[in-house]
Amino acid sequence: MKLTFKKLDERAVIPSRATPGSAGLDLCACLDAPVIIAPGEIIMIPIGLTAMTDEDDVALLIYPRSGLSSRYGVTLVNCVGVVDSDYRGAWQVPLINHGSQPFTVEHGMRIAQLVPTRILIPEIEISDTLTETDRGSGGFGSSGI
Repeated sequence: MKLTFKKLDERAVIPSRATPGSAGLDLCACLDAPVIIAPGEIIMIPIGLTAMTDEDDVALLIYPRSGLSSRYGVTLVNCVGVVDSDYRGAWQVPLINHGSQPFTVEHGMRIAQLVPTRILIPEIEISDTLTETDRGSGGFGSSGI
């Protein structure tokens, strides 16, 4: 699989892995000036890029960076962002500050990570019945703690 990036801003940083064993490619903020995220605030952070894959069964998943989350409480609003294979618009990362102190995002800061993932594209079928299982319709907490 090939992943092709297009810079929408000349200052944008092409994502890369921090180490050879890193699962994700780091996404960096592309900002004109530092942005302060107050506790409880949500801000869309541009990265100055768009991208495409050469295969239709790949989604580009955007995950939080564990250091930002565990040290500062800064994470993605939607837990995991999904970039569909046919999307070509500008990427932005929606960050929320769950911490107790304001957090400053600066140009070039690594704010999220990108993990390309194969997806299943199912054939959709409609039925009035589904097969029975031992669990049945048991939902949240039905299997114990």
